[in-house]
Amino acid sequence: MIVEIKNEYLSLTVDTSGAELQSLVSADGTNYLWNGDTAYWAGRSPVLFPFVGRLFGKRYRLSGREYPLGLHGFACRCEFEVKERQADRVIFSLRDSAMTRAQFPFRFELRVGYALLGRSVEVTYSVDNLGEETMFFGLGGHPGFNVPFEPGTEFEDYYLRFSKPCCPELMGFSDSVLLSGKNEPYELEGGQLLPLRHELFDMDAVVLKNTPGSVTIASDKSGRSITVSYPQMPYVGFWQASKKQAPYLCVEPWVSLPGREGVVEDFENISDLIRLEGHENYTNIWTISIAE
Repeated sequence: MIVEIKNEYLSLTVDTSGAELQSLVSADGTNYLWNGDTAYWAGRSPVLFPFVGRLFGKRYRLSGREYPLGLHGFACRCEFEVKERQADRVIFSLRDSAMTRAQFPFRFELRVGYALLGRSVEVTYSVDNLGEETMFFGLGGHPGFNVPFEPGTEFEDYYLRFSKPCCPELMGFSDSVLLSGKNEPYELEGGQLLPLRHELFDMDAVVLKNTPGSVTIASDKSGRSITVSYPQMPYVGFWQASKKQAPYLCVEPWVSLPGREGVVEDFENISDLIRLEGHENYTNIWTISIAE
């Protein structure tokens, strides 16, 4: 089911399947969100839970048992219910089930909220541990944006601009898109700019840490821009389908990283997973802002 919310500046649609954004349209009719064209990538903005990325062998260990878990977890393939809804905001809810417990043996409620605040979308991820034991999980966003979003411009006319100069570290990945442990400094123009070109993504995503928590997609040929702010997320990834000249870019704020090459991970030993004690709550808020 598609749910729409709107204010005077923006209209947002969300599918209850995966609580996934479907469109983000400004008052002049410009849709900034990727349309899910299967020739490039069928997704639009999946919610990544309870893991971000891949696991070696598509499985992990917990308390001496192994569990299967696919790419980006399972939330993006689950049906959410609408828990609360107003004209300019909506909250979706996913509770554990027999299906989820076969992959992730915890009782939980995951709530995904979208609220329109002026020309911004405030995205709230909220996780309740409904059980007694400590719960370990990863979490992240994966919104895709139409780039170019200005008629008459090309993908290469755009760049990423971080909110202030920084010295990011590039996460090293194997050919299987698992962590290789070979991280390296990632140089930006003037410490702040990353010009876009399709070849950046020939080896999959560019994932950085040590960034200032806010990045803007912009072009000197356009007065429009998109800013993703992720103050509680230590990692941000940039991705498009490789070697396809894809007309979109994903900006992915992550709390945690994928698994390591050659290692069946033990969730209790992954340092960047969230550790949530029994009957506690974890909340993380990030935003998408449009300037025109």
